[in-house]
Amino acid sequence: MNRDYKFIFLVVCCILLMPGCFLSKQKGETIPTMIIPPEKGGVVKSPKVTTSPIDEMIGQMTLEEKVGQLLVIGVEGTSYSGEMDNLIRNYHVGGVIIMGRNVATTTEMLQLINDIKKANEPNKSPLFISVDEEGGRVSRLPAGLPKLPPSAEIGKLNDESVSYLAGAYLAVVLSEFGYNINFAPVLDVNSNPRNPVIGDRSFGSDPYQVAKLGISTMHGMMDNGIIPVVKHFPGHGDTVVDSHKSLPKVETTLEELRNVELVPFQKAIEEGADAVMVAHILFPALDPDYPSSMSKAIITGLLRNQMQFEGVIITDDLTMGAIENDYTIPEASVQSFIAGSDLLLVVRNYEGQINTFKALKKAIATGEITEERLNESVKRILTLKEKYSVSDEAHEKVDVDKVKEMYDKLPLK
Repeated sequence: MNRDYKFIFLVVCCILLMPGCFLSKQKGETIPTMIIPPEKGGVVKSPKVTTSPIDEMIGQMTLEEKVGQLLVIGVEGTSYSGEMDNLIRNYHVGGVIIMGRNVATTTEMLQLINDIKKANEPNKSPLFISVDEEGGRVSRLPAGLPKLPPSAEIGKLNDESVSYLAGAYLAVVLSEFGYNINFAPVLDVNSNPRNPVIGDRSFGSDPYQVAKLGISTMHGMMDNGIIPVVKHFPGHGDTVVDSHKSLPKVETTLEELRNVELVPFQKAIEEGADAVMVAHILFPALDPDYPSSMSKAIITGLLRNQMQFEGVIITDDLTMGAIENDYTIPEASVQSFIAGSDLLLVVRNYEGQINTFKALKKAIATGEITEERLNESVKRILTLKEKYSVSDEAHEKVDVDKVKEMYDKLPLK
């Protein structure tokens, strides 16, 4: 080997032996990237954190605006009033429910809804405009518009396509007025013939038939732009007391509930239910102290954790006798929220509605409710509104002919 080659050979050997200059790579290995530590002048890159538009919106909301989102309130009269204006503009309520006492003519009802929406325009979030429109004896449609028969009549047909069309019809007629959420369908199993409040509001006494037809109605509404709220969790069909008047008590085990009352709700959750209404019923085997609408064991333990429901939970009306006989509206509302509810339905009592808002604020100020817990519910509420493109857009008129034409096509004669 001549001198020139020896020199080249020595240089190559020195390079190969220099530690840290090159790393050998065995088959299948990845050459690690060399990182200069911070103390040597290097920079550590933090993972990129992204926030959703809803998270950003929540971050910009005042405490009052957040608390207001938890309330769906009832109003008095068939025309817009100062009390309505105060609740919407100054208490930032999340929604309004139209009851029978608010229903006059088609034109007047449309005007009322439009006035409510207009008042909400300065607020950050559009309103839920809600109603109980089941058909049969629970209907809030003005005279002149066709109503669905009771769910029991649809149950007799036992045809999913018919129940789907019934749900679609409900969505169409409610959309004409500017509603965006309907407290229906009823998923209660008519398991007790002595029940004074459910009866023909149920699709039947077979939990699997109730599930099948109720879920079809739910999808009929969802597919046509109306948010369905399945009710009355965990099941009102086995009561012998009307919760509008006093608190029903049902002596049944969780296993028995799973075999009957919970079947339609579990299947609805699996089929994508967005919202569930919780009833006012005492189930001593599940919670000996609180009715279901105020029970953490039932709302969080059963509905959220065991049944894996991730959507919006709303109470039945907290001004019903089942609650007001034993609690004030603010007391019940705070306890229900602590138990896991998102939306609190307060249909009557203007002072009670305002005091509920104040009680929730106080509970947050004292730490009884954390702001993190508050934000969780507000996020669920705003996410649901975004999913269904809820808006405060006014509707100019109700196309009565369109509604009647669709109803005439239903195989329900």
